[in-house]
Amino acid sequence: MRGSAIDWDRAARRAAVLLPAGPPTDLVGAATVVESLREGSRQAPGHVACVTGLQDAGERAGALPVRIVDRAGWARAATQSFAALLGDHLTGGPGLRGRLSAAVAGDQLGGALALLGPRVLGQFDPYTPGPAGAASGRLLLVAPTILAMHRRLDVDPHEFALWVCLHEQTHAVQFAAAPWLADHLRSLIAAAVAGSDEQGGAVPTSRRPGRPGRPVPSPRAATGATPRLLASMLDDAQQEDVDRAIAVMSLLEGHADVVMDEVGTGAVPSVRVIRRAFEKRRGRQRGLSALIGRLLGVEEKVRQYRDGAAFTRAVVERVGHEGLNAVWEAPEQLPSPAEILAPDRWVERVHG
Repeated sequence: MRGSAIDWDRAARRAAVLLPAGPPTDLVGAATVVESLREGSRQAPGHVACVTGLQDAGERAGALPVRIVDRAGWARAATQSFAALLGDHLTGGPGLRGRLSAAVAGDQLGGALALLGPRVLGQFDPYTPGPAGAASGRLLLVAPTILAMHRRLDVDPHEFALWVCLHEQTHAVQFAAAPWLADHLRSLIAAAVAGSDEQGGAVPTSRRPGRPGRPVPSPRAATGATPRLLASMLDDAQQEDVDRAIAVMSLLEGHADVVMDEVGTGAVPSVRVIRRAFEKRRGRQRGLSALIGRLLGVEEKVRQYRDGAAFTRAVVERVGHEGLNAVWEAPEQLPSPAEILAPDRWVERVHG
């Protein structure tokens, strides 16, 4: 019997050991951060709904659970989300060899999470089942990283907490407006990773109906969106699936960036100051951190935010948020990778 190709629990434990705890603070300081995040997470869905016009989705998003966690708690939740997203498609080898391979993969994933963890402020997880009859999903807010970031940027802590919540709750509203979106994204990513060879192995192939599996011909250059380590393991069909998934994620991230800023100074008086400081920090990686970022795809993540935000602004300028909301109606309405970079093509296709 084969288990998963990754020992998810081991990955969470490894990340928890390696992750720095966060900046020092006293009990009063910690309680203040937590209360700011609780209040921000309560306020944010209403603000997002006002900007986007997605009132019903805003109400559903506001009813989802919010978890304020430390970095180890985020890593544990992230591995649970990855397992829900990919676990059925990453089958390990049989016997002791398969278990050892899964343990090594768990250590590797845990190490990657430990490198990325100090950058993560929050995460909306659409793959956690809700109570019977309730929507799936939960919001995670990483208190020590939010504390460290507002200190580093030297911005108002309460306004920064709300600003972070606006971004993450925009994701909650997106998935509430498009109940099919989580499964659609899962199917795209699953199609790209479903080609492990029979030895548990290293040669991905595409096995979808009508697309015979074939080994990767040779290492290839990354596209503008695909991380370099990942690109070298993809064949053409898998690259297509990855590019489509990245187009969706670019939309989600860029849309959230635009919405959080459009809420404006009425809710977050220092929004422009926060945005300038945050963007300056996004572009400041140097040396080893920049190298790691390039290998793991962090710089591509920044590009996702920018491409998706440019798409969102261009579409809103032409057809407003109401016209943009067509993306949440069906998978066919999502922008293609080409349309993310050419918003007018999406507007012409969808709105004529």
